[in-house]
Amino acid sequence: MSGARSMAGTRVVLIDAYDSFVHIIDQYLRTLGAHTLVVRSLTRSPAELDALEPDALVLGPGPGHPAESGHVELVRHFAGRVPLLGVCLGHQAIALAHGGRIEVAAQLMHGRTSMVRHDGAGIFRGLGNTLEATRYHSLVVAEPLPEELVTTAVDTGEHGYVMGLRHRILPMEGVQFHPESIMTTGGLQMMSNFLDLAGSAGETADATRGGSR
Repeated sequence: MSGARSMAGTRVVLIDAYDSFVHIIDQYLRTLGAHTLVVRSLTRSPAELDALEPDALVLGPGPGHPAESGHVELVRHFAGRVPLLGVCLGHQAIALAHGGRIEVAAQLMHGRTSMVRHDGAGIFRGLGNTLEATRYHSLVVAEPLPEELVTTAVDTGEHGYVMGLRHRILPMEGVQFHPESIMTTGGLQMMSNFLDLAGSAGETADATRGGSR
C-alpha cells in the first residue's frame, strides 16, 4: 500500500470475544469506509492474524476475564505493529498486557450510563471534555496504571474508575465503556478518530518502508 491514506479502505481486523455488540462496532467501522474482517477470539493465532496485513486491530468486548480472552496475547504481538483499540474487555487486556491489575468494581454496571471526563485527545478529539457513556462491566482497570500507559478518561462518580487509557508512545488506546452503544455520546466520532490514527500510522510506516507495505 502506498500514497496518502484515509479512513476509506483501512483494513481493520475486529476480534469478536463472543459479544453481540461487536456487530455494531463492525457497522460503525464500515459506515466510516473501513474494510473489516470479524474474527472470533482464540480461533486464529497472532501470526495468522498478522498474515492478513491489517492496518488496525480492534479488540472487542465480551464476558469473562481478559486473561482468558486471548486479547492479551494479541496486544503483546501487535504492539507497535498496527494501531490498536480495546473496547471494554479489550481495554482491560491492554492494561493486563503491560503488567496492570484488574479488580472487581464496587458496583456492577450492566447497561447503565455514566458521565465520563476525558482529555479531549486521541479518540476523544472533538468531543469536548465530558460525555455520557454506556457501561457493561463488573471488572475495572486498577490504578496506578503501568508506566507505559496513561489515564485518558475517568467516570465522574465517587470511585472515579479508569474509563480510558492510552499508550504513552505507541498508537494504542482503550475505553472501558461501549462507544458503539446508542446511549454513548460521540461513539461514531471516536471510531472515526481511531481510523484517522490508523491512517496516520500507516503513512509513517509506508514512508519508513519506502512506500510499500
